[in-house]
Amino acid sequence: MDASVLRGTAELLAENSRWEYHDLPYWGGEVDCCINAWTLANGLWLGADVRGIADWFVEHRLPDGGWNCAWVEGSTRSSFHSTINSLKGLLAYHQATGGTEATRAAQRTGEEYLLERKLLHRLSTGERVGEWVNHFGYPFRWLYSALNAASYFREASLLDGTAPDPRMAEAIELIRAARRPDGRWLQEGPLRGEVWFEIDAPVGEPSKWLTLHATRVLAWRES
Repeated sequence: MDASVLRGTAELLAENSRWEYHDLPYWGGEVDCCINAWTLANGLWLGADVRGIADWFVEHRLPDGGWNCAWVEGSTRSSFHSTINSLKGLLAYHQATGGTEATRAAQRTGEEYLLERKLLHRLSTGERVGEWVNHFGYPFRWLYSALNAASYFREASLLDGTAPDPRMAEAIELIRAARRPDGRWLQEGPLRGEVWFEIDAPVGEPSKWLTLHATRVLAWRES
């Protein structure tokens, strides 16, 4: 698409769209980590000035290194879901701009939050953090899963030139174990919600997008 058309879209959004929360300006972001992460990535694609949203993630990182959309209600402990979405937004920012020392530091602590927990477990008890960690559904949207996280770490390592962290081993084996004899992964079901059109296989059928993400992760891990 022509770059001028994309810039025009960003300008129209700036002029005509506000967030319900306190009527905040669209490209200034909201208070929800996941919303801001997607707005950051979309703004980069459209050519909007989203530096303020990138800095927002630095300012709203929690003491344990990650993020939680419930921070506005007083939460001081990070969430797997909020953290992976925040990391994906920051990764898009770094891919597009290189980022800043502060945003790169925030990305590192967010990654460490997940890696300390081996992408799967509560740090306090060692128990599996939730059944959703081994949910294979596409599109990922906001939901955390081992595959969603591993796919993020693959992209981040390709940008930084770093090797896979050994603490991901258990999550990688979980992904490998879900592979069917024909080499594909089955669609377990996308999140509920209205969509304009379906973009992947029905529940119970082989998913081309899950298979693509999973095979890339396994190849990266084994390289």
